[in-house]
Amino acid sequence: MTKLAGKIALVTGGRGGIGRAIVKRFLAEGAHVYAADLTQQGSLAEHDADGSQFIKLDVTSETDAIAAMERVRADHGRLDILVNAAGIEIEKTIEDTTLDEWNTSFAVNVTGTFLTSKYALPLMRAAAAGGTSSSIINFGSYDGFIADPGLAAYCATKGAVHALTRAMACDHGPEGIRVNAICPGYVDTPMLQSFFTGEGSGGDGKSIDDLQQVVKDVHPMRTYGTPDDIANLVHWLASDEARYASGQLWVLDGGLSAQVQQMKL
Repeated sequence: MTKLAGKIALVTGGRGGIGRAIVKRFLAEGAHVYAADLTQQGSLAEHDADGSQFIKLDVTSETDAIAAMERVRADHGRLDILVNAAGIEIEKTIEDTTLDEWNTSFAVNVTGTFLTSKYALPLMRAAAAGGTSSSIINFGSYDGFIADPGLAAYCATKGAVHALTRAMACDHGPEGIRVNAICPGYVDTPMLQSFFTGEGSGGDGKSIDDLQQVVKDVHPMRTYGTPDDIANLVHWLASDEARYASGQLWVLDGGLSAQVQQMKL
């Protein structure tokens, strides 16, 4: 029997690189999945039908967040799993970041997590009332602990998500709702490719092909992650096997943040 059989899940950013891998894994494990994103294609060029239900969702919109959860309520009356995977990255120092860019970063990465979680909570209490815990999985980053250059707003938002995750776990654990955050390092996604061609990467505008091996070599494991690596951990945190896991920040970065950086060579 698959581990998520009969579970109801909603994944924001569900048409992005990591989000799509999570949706695919959840479907393979027997869940009924809503992929919530701005468009069917998300950050990728094409959309392949995968068996999920698409919900158009701008995570910065309270109206959209309410409507998404009302859709789930009408269909199932409960929500077992919420994954807050929607996010953006702005590659600038604070001096070069405009106020609009700063506010947009927080609106998507932090307020988006707040809004979807806020309006999912009644549905997740309903799921927990069935005798098993429900699970919220937020997306932080290793950049919420240490910093890459030129990612000031992004680092700040991920630190906020880390703190919010702990607070939510404390507030809603007594209701049978577990809350954790996954903190990825470098993962092969469209966002990573954008970072390597951006001004903040230190790559001087080189393509990801030029920098790929350099990036792999700074990791103790000599590689960076894939969306499936992240989906594997999300799957475990969503399942009943993780019934005692809550309030934690799960770093998944191939050992990158474990090493003293000046000793990496």
